[in-house]
Amino acid sequence: MGQVIAGLWRWRRNPLRRTTDLLEAWLALATALLIVLGGGFAGLAAGRAAHDALQRSVRIQTQQRHQVWATPERTASRPSPDSAPEAAAGREMHRRVDARWTAPDGSEHSGPVAAPGAVRPGERFRIWTDAQGRLVARPMDASTARAHAVLAGLGVGGVAATVAMGGRQLVTRRMLNRRYRHWEQEWERAGQDWGRAGAGS
Repeated sequence: MGQVIAGLWRWRRNPLRRTTDLLEAWLALATALLIVLGGGFAGLAAGRAAHDALQRSVRIQTQQRHQVWATPERTASRPSPDSAPEAAAGREMHRRVDARWTAPDGSEHSGPVAAPGAVRPGERFRIWTDAQGRLVARPMDASTARAHAVLAGLGVGGVAATVAMGGRQLVTRRMLNRRYRHWEQEWERAGQDWGRAGAGS
C-alpha cells in the first residue's frame, strides 16, 4: 500500500507522465484498498456467518447426540500376521465388534460398532447415538467449529482479493491495448508526414 501511494505521489507532478500512467497509479491504489478493506470485510463477514451457523450446529448436535454404554458380544477376527503393520495398527485402533446398547429412550439395540482398540466380551465402552439409539458420529466441538469458521473467512477474503487483482489486470490490459492502438495511429500519421516532406524536398 505504501509503495502504491509513493508511486502515485511521484507521478503527480512528473512532467513525463501520461494520463494513462496516472490512471494506472490510481487503479493500483483502488485495487490495494479493495484488497485490504473489501477483502478484509468480506472475509470477516463470511467468517462471522460461518461461525454463527457452525455454533448452532454444535448446539443442535450436542442436544441430539448422546453417549451410551455399549457391551461387545463378539470381537472381530484379529488381522492376519502377514498384513502390513500400519494397516494392522489402524485396525487395532478402531476394531469392528458386535455389541449391544440401550438408547436414551430405553430401547435395546445391537449391531456392529467401531470399538476403541481391543475390547473383550463384556468390557463396556462409549458410543454415540441419537435419542432413538441409531449410531451417529461424535458431535462437533466448539473449537473445531471456530477453526472451520476461520478457514471460511480466509477463503472468502482470498477470493475477494483474487477478484480485485483480476479486475485490475483486465482494466490495465484494456488500457495498454488502447495505448498501442494510439501509438499505431501516431506512427501512421508520422509516416504520412515524412512521405510528404520527402516529396517536397
